[in-house]
Amino acid sequence: MYDQNHLARAITSGSDGRHDAPFLINGQTEAETTYGQFWANAERMAAALVALGLRPGYRVAVQAQKAPEMLELYVGTVLAGGVFLPLNTAYTADEIAYFLDDASPHVFVCDPAQVDGLSPVAQQANVTRILTLGAGGDGALIDQRDAQSTGFKAIPRGPRDLAAILYTSGTTGRSKGAMLTHRALASNSMTLCDYWRFSNRDVLIHALPIYHTHGLFVATNVTMIAGGAAIFLPSFDADAIIEAMPSATALMGVPTFYTRLLKDPRLTEASRNMRLFVSGSAPLLAETHAQWSEVTGHAILERYGMTETNMNTSNPYDGARRAGTVGLALPGVEVKVCEPETGAVLPEGQIGVLEVRGDNVFAGYWGMPDKTAEELRPDGWFITGDLAMIDAEGYVTIVGRSKDLIITGGFNVYPKEVEAVIDDLPGVEESAVIGVPHDDFGEAVVAVVVAESGAALDEASVLSGLAGRLAKFKQPKCVVVVEALPRNTMGKVQKNVMRQIYAGVLGK
Repeated sequence: MYDQNHLARAITSGSDGRHDAPFLINGQTEAETTYGQFWANAERMAAALVALGLRPGYRVAVQAQKAPEMLELYVGTVLAGGVFLPLNTAYTADEIAYFLDDASPHVFVCDPAQVDGLSPVAQQANVTRILTLGAGGDGALIDQRDAQSTGFKAIPRGPRDLAAILYTSGTTGRSKGAMLTHRALASNSMTLCDYWRFSNRDVLIHALPIYHTHGLFVATNVTMIAGGAAIFLPSFDADAIIEAMPSATALMGVPTFYTRLLKDPRLTEASRNMRLFVSGSAPLLAETHAQWSEVTGHAILERYGMTETNMNTSNPYDGARRAGTVGLALPGVEVKVCEPETGAVLPEGQIGVLEVRGDNVFAGYWGMPDKTAEELRPDGWFITGDLAMIDAEGYVTIVGRSKDLIITGGFNVYPKEVEAVIDDLPGVEESAVIGVPHDDFGEAVVAVVVAESGAALDEASVLSGLAGRLAKFKQPKCVVVVEALPRNTMGKVQKNVMRQIYAGVLGK
């Protein structure tokens, strides 16, 4: 029976009595990890963390390559009563410094190849223990794990206790730590497992990263709750996914997955055994939806979620999966469209700010009570900042964002953070960063830059100045040098005008 009050109990439910069943299948070697093997190692991880001084509520931060051992660390942290804090592998040392300073983790785990550069950062942030974890399952963390015994019993936690913190972009450019409770993660994963008809007969192709909601709390949790298996790929690889499809039943991906797979002539035949294709993390073009249906005979199921809420809506498993919409409110989730200034609920068909409420909603932003109060109402409604409309049948369409957040390849980029780094470069007077349509990534980052008088500034000099200072996905794909930024009569930069001007700057 599912238990939404303790995440560990929820995700173990599907494998009870099935310890010999496969959980992870290495997509490169086909080696299998059974549930019994995985849980034994997760228990050892939990025991190791406790031996290292971890107490309930302490944070465990990790920046490491995708590997089964990182999932063991995630589950082990939850079993030990800790709070799991995964960090994007593309983050630079400067970016990692901010997260460690802000979250004050007890343990920081990083790739062995990065330990020399990140250890001083972690020490400066007063992290108690620094351990390593390599993609090949090596490192000091594994030594700590293997010194422990199995049989660790989950530390009691309540539904409102934190299970994870995920950082998301902030309106000032400062990242915010979304506090995710046991109930929020367990209830949402349980709902998705039922809504998308996952069972222990399913085999999911897992090609997503495991440092954000989609790959960790959707793909992994749903698989574990169902007791199914996952073909575990280190990253997106069209050949590997095509080869895996005949042995699989489901794929979760970002729109980029689907646009690239459509270019493979083997797709029609390879997808015959599949039952479900899910897309999220960025808008799916209606054109991609139609092409996929024509080539495979499957309608992609698009859903909508956020770091702060996990999944809020989904096109139905049975019923019309409408291109251009993100479907209906999930069971247990309420949605409404409101007037931005007053918060008044708007009639169906009108565009306003989408608000959501349910057990899936986060507990607030770590160390930011004022920001929490701005976006999370006392009655539980979360103001998403996304502009949307709801039709007469309850289908939600996201029409834009009230903030300038860019979503490129499923990753969030907040322009102000990029602008701050660009503005600090020699010869730059000011900059504006926007997102423009991109066939592969959904949106691409474009920087429009004004040079200081007399400065010799071009695209190459800006891009070289950003190298190593920002994660690659945050770096502009194009830099345009102009004499002045467009402004309105109040002097505010008109990014909406810029998005129109530069919509085709990357070509097709």
